[in-house]
Amino acid sequence: MDLLFLGTGAGMPAKARNVTSVALRLLEERQAVWLFDCGEATQHQILHTSIKPRKIEKIFITHMHGDHIYGLPGLLGSRSFQGGEEPIVIYGPPGIKDYVEVSLKLSYTHLKYPLEIVEFEDGTVFEDSQFKVEAKRLSHGVPSYGYRITEKDLLGMLMVDKLKEAGVQPGPLYKKLKDGESVTLEDGRTLHGQDFLGAPKKGRVVTILGDTRTCPQVEELAANADLLVHESTFGKDDEQLAYEYFHSSTTQAARAALNAGVKKLILTHISARYQNEDQHTLLSEASAIFPNTSVAEDFSCFEVERHDS
Repeated sequence: MDLLFLGTGAGMPAKARNVTSVALRLLEERQAVWLFDCGEATQHQILHTSIKPRKIEKIFITHMHGDHIYGLPGLLGSRSFQGGEEPIVIYGPPGIKDYVEVSLKLSYTHLKYPLEIVEFEDGTVFEDSQFKVEAKRLSHGVPSYGYRITEKDLLGMLMVDKLKEAGVQPGPLYKKLKDGESVTLEDGRTLHGQDFLGAPKKGRVVTILGDTRTCPQVEELAANADLLVHESTFGKDDEQLAYEYFHSSTTQAARAALNAGVKKLILTHISARYQNEDQHTLLSEASAIFPNTSVAEDFSCFEVERHDS
C-alpha cells in the first residue's frame, strides 16, 4: 500500500505543481488503485506513472471545487477508449452525480464499463471484508469532506513448524487453516486454523483530507492514523489568509497531526505563491511542531508503513 501524488497544487495548475489528485495504490491488497480527487489533467499525470487506468476501481471526491473535479470527465472517457471494462465507483458530496452525468452526456461520451456514482454525507461510505472508508464534513466554503481509510486487521502467519509437528504436511489443508477454517484429518482429528496462526497484523489507517480550516473533525478522522494527508495551502505567516479562504497553514496541519497522534504527516495543496525555494521553509515550519513531516511534490510516493500500535 502506498500513496502516489499526481497533483499537489492549489487552485490552478502551475509549472511545478498540477492540481489535486492522489492515488492510493492497493496493488498487493486488491490489485486496484483508488483515486482521491481528480483535478484537471490528472490523466496526463498518470501517463508519467505506472498506473493503469483500468486498475482504477474507485474515485473519492472531497468537494466540488473545480481544481478537484475538472479531470474526471476526461479520465473516465479515456479509460473507456483504452479498453477498460471493469466497473468503477465514484463517491462524492451532493452534486457529483449531476456533474459527471451532464459532462458525459453533453460531450457524447459513451462508457464501455459500468459506472456507479454514490453521493453521501457523513458516515461510512464504503465497507467490505478488507477496508472501511468513513467520511466527515470539514470546514470549507463549500461542503468538503475528509476520508479515513481503515484496513481491517489481517490474520497472522501460518505456523508451519507447528503443523508439521502435528503431522500435517504441506498441501491444500494449509490454505484452509491459514484462512482460519477448521479441518478434519483422515485420522479423525479436527484442527482449528486459529490454533496455528501467529498474532494478527494490525490494519493500517490513512486519512486524506479535503480543503479545510482547522476544525475538530480533522483530528477525529486522523486519530492514531499511520499517515495523514493534510492540505497546507499557506505558510505560517499567512494563517490569517488561510482562515479567510477556508484553508490551513503548515503549522495548523502539524498541530493537528500532533494532537491526533498520527505516525506521519504529508502536506499537499500548496499555493502557487510558494516557489521551489520556499519548500524548505514550509517543511521547517511544520517539522518544528511535528518532526515526521514531508511536503509532497508531484509524483512523490510514500509507503504506508505498518505499525504494531
